Amino acid sequence: MNNWFNQFYGQIAETQLSAWLETLPAQLAHWQKEAAHGDLPKWQKALKNLPVSTTSHINITSKVEFGFEDELSDGQKKQMVHLLKGLMPWRKGPFTLHGVEIDTEWRSDWKWDRLVEHISPLQDKTVLDIGCGSGYHLWRMRGAGAKFVVGIDPSDLFLCQFQAIKHYNPDPNVHLLPLGVEALPELKAFDTVFSMGVLYHRRSPIDFLAQLKAQLKPGGELVLETLVIEGDEQAVLMPTDRYAKMRNVWYIPSCDALKLWMERVGFKDIKVVNKDVTSLDEQRKTSWMPTESLSDFLDPLDPTKTIEGYPAPLRAIFIATV
Repeated sequence: MNNWFNQFYGQIAETQLSAWLETLPAQLAHWQKEAAHGDLPKWQKALKNLPVSTTSHINITSKVEFGFEDELSDGQKKQMVHLLKGLMPWRKGPFTLHGVEIDTEWRSDWKWDRLVEHISPLQDKTVLDIGCGSGYHLWRMRGAGAKFVVGIDPSDLFLCQFQAIKHYNPDPNVHLLPLGVEALPELKAFDTVFSMGVLYHRRSPIDFLAQLKAQLKPGGELVLETLVIEGDEQAVLMPTDRYAKMRNVWYIPSCDALKLWMERVGFKDIKVVNKDVTSLDEQRKTSWMPTESLSDFLDPLDPTKTIEGYPAPLRAIFIATV
């Protein structure tokens, strides 16, 4: 497991990210000690048993697809599927490994298609994705030309899912670290920072926006995707208990309210480039994520409302600079 991070330490030592080395190794050592008591050892064992292959086909420009189908035997593919199913639920994707489709709960490629034409070119950029899940978008960022891509997410399972995908494309310039945003120092070193599907999970969204800003170089770009509601700049929904069966949803602002928050934190040139109602085709149950999904979170008699009676999920993408 140390190999996952030692390479990263060496790569950032002579870059603008070098200040991170003052805190990061101790944080990851603490994480490793804590994670050893959970399911991580079981998931690591699955990773060690994944079939080894020569991956001569890599597509990260139009999808995330590694390997030709005939590069693994039928037996190896069955072994791979068995081990990958042991890492369920798979929420963000989809991925294709040697012809095997990991049909994830979310069509994260659709979100990418909605935003990619609106962002500044990623060619030769250093990019951070905060709350990256299993890392689907990290690969698409790399495919769009990013020089160095870092994702952070505190989930041990997402880290192992990322490592399973990276097993078939060990790109040294794509990394996922098991950290939350609160663990980040003020790096001010990234050209672009992405945060997608995180803001509404934060108890203090203003502090969260300030943490995002603190990672960007002067002139850097934020790409922020989140749940929103309709309304003026004072409109904010705070669920009394759950939203779409999620306990950890704190604040869902209108687009105008969120723009005001971003302005107060110091972001400039704030634009809303997309608003989209989440469809039952974009978030759904699959054989790789067989438990409840969006159809279970909506009012069966009125799909414009959640099961609790709130407005159904509406998502917006914001672009801003510092």
